[in-house]
Amino acid sequence: MSSKIQRTESEWKALLAEKGAEPLAYHVTRKEGTERAFTGRYEGNKASGTYLCICCDKPLFDSSTKYESGSGWPSFFQPLSPNAVETQEDRSAWLGVRTEAHCPDCGAHLGHVFPDGPQPTGLRYCMNSASLQFKPRTSQ
Repeated sequence: MSSKIQRTESEWKALLAEKGAEPLAYHVTRKEGTERAFTGRYEGNKASGTYLCICCDKPLFDSSTKYESGSGWPSFFQPLSPNAVETQEDRSAWLGVRTEAHCPDCGAHLGHVFPDGPQPTGLRYCMNSASLQFKPRTSQ
């Protein structure tokens, strides 16, 4: 997986600090970490808007595709567009093979995709709040 946006470790840390990202954001997005279940700021968010990559501001998910999965992480049944999220096989966990989700523009680790979501896709994009930022929809 090659990303369009390349930065050094210190540049990513500085950028995330400038944005006011939570301290866990670097660990999750750049080191493929995971936040604890039911601790993320967006897990219970029900506001209308768009979820963006915390690292590069790429639009990833619309709130209309967010649903309560009971998993403890913000869950979506589909990305904003076919090229909004990139996936790859993850064999690093003792749990076996999983599908990892990344931002296609900067390579940020977002979370994992599971085949137990609602229709119409049957997928659950289980994302870390620390990898996201939320932009509320403005009324017109």
